[in-house]
This record gives sequence, structure tokens and C-alpha cells, in this order.
Amino acid sequence: MGRKKFHGDPARFDVLAEYVHGCFGTGIQYIADVAGGQGMLSRVLRKQYNYDSEVIDPRGWTMKGVPNREAEYVSAMADYYDLVIGLHADEATRPVAESALIRPALILPCCNFWSDEKLGRNELVEAIEAFYRKHQVSYERVTFGFKGPKNIGIVSCPTNESAERFKANNFETVNNE
Repeated sequence: MGRKKFHGDPARFDVLAEYVHGCFGTGIQYIADVAGGQGMLSRVLRKQYNYDSEVIDPRGWTMKGVPNREAEYVSAMADYYDLVIGLHADEATRPVAESALIRPALILPCCNFWSDEKLGRNELVEAIEAFYRKHQVSYERVTFGFKGPKNIGIVSCPTNESAERFKANNFETVNNE
């Protein structure tokens, strides 16, 4: 296989995969790698940790051998997965964050596709955290050990109450915020 060119610190894939394994261990199996581009994170999760990870990305750019769904991610897909990851998910930032109402989610936001307001990285992270507090989703802010300014993530786990409310509202309340 030829070398793939990635933007940003290539160590981020190993760092995140190691974190996922350390945090969730064998308690999870199916992972959504939302807007995962070429699929390097899924590849590491599969080969090094034996997770069933697939890329969900409308661009369909994945490397050979990396399972993928050429589709736009919507939060209703979260039901199928044990963990939803959005590593710089761009337009899928909101659906990945909303997934935390149903399943554990790990999101590292980069660009503001959260609101019409101009938000810097810190304000974007704070806005997502405010969303979680509003919906009673437990979360933790994590600074990951790779280079670059976009290494702050939010790891969340839904409460039973927030998941039930989310399902009862057919995703409308959350999607219209």
C-alpha cells in the first residue's frame, strides 16, 4: 500500500484509538467514524483493537479495505453503534453531538457548523457542552496528546432519561435548536 497523505498530525489516529480502547475496552464493538475521510482512524481501530469500525462519509474516499457507508450521517443512525466518533466532522458536528443523547460519543469539533454565530474553537466546545448540560448528558472534556490546536474533545455518555426524551421527541426538538 502506498503512503496516504493526511492533513494535521498523523499521530491523532493512534492517540484517539488508544484512548477509545482505554476508555471503553471490550465493552463496545461497533463504531461509527463520522466524516472519517480516508478511514485511517477506522483502520487503526480495526487492526490494532479489533473493533468493527466503519466510516460514514458522503465523499466515499476511504482506503481499500476500510468499511464505509457513502452517506451523510444523521443522529438517528446512532442506534446501530456502540460509539459515535466525530474527529473534525465539519457539517456532521451537530448530528454527532446529538448522537450523545442516544449512544456514547467522542467529538473533536474543528469548524463551526454548530450555529450561525461566529464561534472560535473554545466557544464551539463550550456550546456543545451547554447542549449536553441542557439535555442532561454526562460528558468530559479531554485534551488529546497530538499536535495542533484542534485536539480538544468531548466524550459523552447519555443518561437513560435523555435517551428516552430524545426518542420520544422523534429527534425534532434537538434538530431544531
